[in-house]
Amino acid sequence: MHIPDGFLSPSVVLPLWGVSAGISGYALRRVSRELTERETPVIGVVAAGIFAAQMLNFPIAGGTSGHLMGAALATLLFGPWVAILIMTCVLTIQALVFQDGGLIALGANIFNMGIVGALVAYAVDQTLRGVFGDRRWMRPVAAFLAGWTAVVMGALATGLELALSGLVPADVVLPAMGGIHALIGVVEGLITMSAVAFLSAVRRELMIERPVAGRIPLWTAGLALILILTLLAPLASADPDGLERVAEDLGFIQAARPSAFSLLPDYTIPGLPNESLATILAGILGALMVFGLVVILWLGQRSRRGERASNSKT
Repeated sequence: MHIPDGFLSPSVVLPLWGVSAGISGYALRRVSRELTERETPVIGVVAAGIFAAQMLNFPIAGGTSGHLMGAALATLLFGPWVAILIMTCVLTIQALVFQDGGLIALGANIFNMGIVGALVAYAVDQTLRGVFGDRRWMRPVAAFLAGWTAVVMGALATGLELALSGLVPADVVLPAMGGIHALIGVVEGLITMSAVAFLSAVRRELMIERPVAGRIPLWTAGLALILILTLLAPLASADPDGLERVAEDLGFIQAARPSAFSLLPDYTIPGLPNESLATILAGILGALMVFGLVVILWLGQRSRRGERASNSKT
């Protein structure tokens, strides 16, 4: 669902940049007020894990692939504001370093996958909790529906933006985007449901209040998962993802424009002859970058808050 440069018109891109910057900034302020220093590294590990998981494209019917979006899982673990921050960091590193999604379209990608994904997942979860309470069967059902709905609504938002940009009629692109991503959303929902069920069993406090950070087993599990995902990255499906497949089928794939610069395109390291090794190393490097960006943003915001508090006392 990563939109490349060239698909969206300036009249669509610029407002989405403003909306995404405003909401992401608000999310960062909320996170810096509500979380402690011990919780921040845990969020960084989850963000790095989502980055690594997004490298694993899985095949869908019709020669199409999909990958975990992760916004619903992050929302169910930490709430929507932390989830928006996580997705913003993941998508920023993907665009800046790996040319996965356009730099000009980054605001739109943050809006579709981060903001829409997190807020929709939160709305689904809270609505089901309000109607059915905290019944035992409700949590996995809510997790599945939150993951599925977040993907489908993010895809429909993407389709609407393509239509507003004059690239393809809405009555053509919306059914195409919704149909393919309804299938991808099933896998997203199953992964989200399985992760929530696992964490509820082994670390119930993660699913009740805020995360408990700093315990070695959680760090070990998180880092091990990231390593496993990056080692599996060379096995990812080579089929086009949902948006790319729709663009090919509807004939607007040629509108995509390459990024202005190229660092580690397509999750490879230029000059390294072993393609599988290059993908694994690029994945590890990207996961470290995402982790570092989460921590740096949070510490920077905390530092500014501390300076303002100190100045107000003098």
